[in-house]
Amino acid sequence: MILQVIKLKTNLQEEELLRRAREREPQFKAIPGLVQKYYVKLDEPGHYGGVYVWDSQESLNAFKGSDLAKSIPGAYEIVGAPNVEIMNILFQLRQ
Repeated sequence: MILQVIKLKTNLQEEELLRRAREREPQFKAIPGLVQKYYVKLDEPGHYGGVYVWDSQESLNAFKGSDLAKSIPGAYEIVGAPNVEIMNILFQLRQ
């Protein structure tokens, strides 16, 4: 499994960010190979993130090339380049 952590900055108010995220939720639920996604709020104002768990690198790569992935910067009005980290999951503690 693959862990992808994305940190971003937006000028959207939190309520609007959450509204847009909820509106797009069905699209993310339908992504093949996406095991889980967590929407997170960071300590700095306007900083949020997404933590994705993928079943494989192939699923992540397919998502990266999708229209949904390409729409993220505009949908959340991201300021600057997001910070993206990719890690291989060695094992999970709980199922």
